[in-house]
Amino acid sequence: MPPSSTPSARKQRLGAELRKLREGTGMSSTAAAGLLGGNQARISNIEAGRYAVSADRVRTLAQNYSCADSALIEALAGMTGERKRGWWEEYRETVAVGLLDLAELEHHAVSARVAQVITIPGLLQTPEHARAIFRGVVPPLMPPDIEYRVSYRIKRQAVLFRDQALPYTAIIHEAALRMGFGGPETARAQLEHVIAMSERDNVTVVVIPFGSQSFPISAHGVDYFCGPVAQLDTVQLDTAHGVELIDDAAQLEKYRLVLDRTEEAALGAADSRDFIRRIAREI
Repeated sequence: MPPSSTPSARKQRLGAELRKLREGTGMSSTAAAGLLGGNQARISNIEAGRYAVSADRVRTLAQNYSCADSALIEALAGMTGERKRGWWEEYRETVAVGLLDLAELEHHAVSARVAQVITIPGLLQTPEHARAIFRGVVPPLMPPDIEYRVSYRIKRQAVLFRDQALPYTAIIHEAALRMGFGGPETARAQLEHVIAMSERDNVTVVVIPFGSQSFPISAHGVDYFCGPVAQLDTVQLDTAHGVELIDDAAQLEKYRLVLDRTEEAALGAADSRDFIRRIAREI
């Protein structure tokens, strides 16, 4: 099978973790290939996510690299063997690759936390609210492209409603609640939707009101996706230049602390619901 020219973020992450294990032993890719009875190019392609790799092969590589972390090994093995294409692949020609990676992360996450200062988190947006946001992007989108983006964003929300629903915590600043995208009717409906979603067992919404003296989050949104083991967590930053994924251990620790301190600055869940209701009545 030829190597893939467009490996998914999940395959790239699996390859990167295998590379970390190899490099941790000081073993060269040529030596690693020799233990498998292959060539250096195969190891390089596996580590770049361009070659599919089986769960058994992952376990063999981990053994060759003297990895004794059984939980990590099984988590890595669990990232292999997917034959069915994710629903997001239908949009590969119509939305940015970074958004495909985001949907894949949401689909496989064990839990997720997001912090937003100026926008409602995508998994909590109504179609009308999302449409109003996409109408304002620069450069402007054509109407069909806007509808592709809206459709894609709403499909992502299925992770909150599936049988094993994603545990999801959203930390939202009051500024995002008062932005008013789409006008009063759309804005009010959006806030009512956030309230309704916050009443689901798997969804927690907390609000940072104006006047909060200190919180560390920036204007860019932060999504933290928990993997089956902490080493496989991923941070997604929503920057002006697109989606940025972070998996460095030190950075993951930093963003865990950032989100902890941001959440500490927020109201409790019940008080946050009441707070959003008051804003909705004011619109």
